[in-house]
Amino acid sequence: MAQKDYYSVLGLDKNASEEDIKKAHIKLAKKYHPDINHEPGAQEKFKEVQEAYDVLSDPQKRANYDKYGTADPNQGFGGDAGGFGGFGGFEGFGDFTSGFSDIFSSFFGGGRRTESQSGPMKGDDLQQRMYVTLNDVIFGKKTSLNVNVYEKCPRCNGTGAQSPQDIVTCPRCNGRGEIIQTTNTIFGQAQTRRVCPDCSGTGKYIKNKCPDCHGEKKIKKAKTIEIEVPIGIQSGQAIRLEGLGGKGYNGGQNGDLYIQFVVKEDPNYVRDGDDLKEEIKISFPEAAVGTEKVVKCPYGDQVLTIPEGTQPNTTFRLRGKGVPNIKTKVKGDLYVKVAVETPRSLSKKQKEGLQELFGLEDNKKKKK
Repeated sequence: MAQKDYYSVLGLDKNASEEDIKKAHIKLAKKYHPDINHEPGAQEKFKEVQEAYDVLSDPQKRANYDKYGTADPNQGFGGDAGGFGGFGGFEGFGDFTSGFSDIFSSFFGGGRRTESQSGPMKGDDLQQRMYVTLNDVIFGKKTSLNVNVYEKCPRCNGTGAQSPQDIVTCPRCNGRGEIIQTTNTIFGQAQTRRVCPDCSGTGKYIKNKCPDCHGEKKIKKAKTIEIEVPIGIQSGQAIRLEGLGGKGYNGGQNGDLYIQFVVKEDPNYVRDGDDLKEEIKISFPEAAVGTEKVVKCPYGDQVLTIPEGTQPNTTFRLRGKGVPNIKTKVKGDLYVKVAVETPRSLSKKQKEGLQELFGLEDNKKKKK
């Protein structure tokens, strides 16, 4: 099966720097994270992004991928014809014969192949929702958040051992970090290597584990941190708190914590991007002859002048009275829609007054 184009998965070319790869991974991981993106196929896309980053972020894996078309040069030739077609990942006859001899010898004895490699593993990324008000979004707010963080164990200083003397060479792999297994095949003996399960590939074994971290090298600690609500944030958007996610393994860094914001509905306004919308009610006479109305505004009440003859559902625009843009901080606008109320019941005197004002009585007499 042909290998995926990891560069295309991350939207990069082969000259991408380590920083380019990291930025592309963060951007796409946030976009397709199953907890954030619930669209069909998002989870598979997220796995592809993680797989691509795992290869391209590792210098050795990336070098193998660039040269052989696979992160593990011993896995085959990257073609489709029975697993050996094409040889497209190889450059030069010398590389071809070397790769072929390794596979050939694995069937007839003496060949060695590593099944998996052990190394630092980043912890899982976590997500947490935070509910905020529209007022928090407009003016910003600092709030406290209780989280669990994984820190280096102070008792063993991150070694995982009760004392330095408890760290010894792993007796199972003799410090190599891997063990060799020999199996008999119809072609002879085949040898495979895999990470030593006792030392997880470190080559070191802990006789007596630290009583505080139990050999995990890190301890979980409850901590209160201060979060600043980004001005202009919208529902569904998130910020990343580096290192506050799941615990890293084998010396790897902790995962990250993503705070996803949910903006609560406001009783006075409807938000539309950076703009706000509200509705006020005026009477029929006010619409006819004009008036001034005090309208609610996040930055303080505003006097709105309503000209005579204003029609129902007319919308007025108050510039710069909306939500600041999260990037530019330029404020959106406030749109005020006017609803003209028609009275449901009038006294006889009021009816006669309106009829006289608009000549309605004369119209009735003409129809008769």
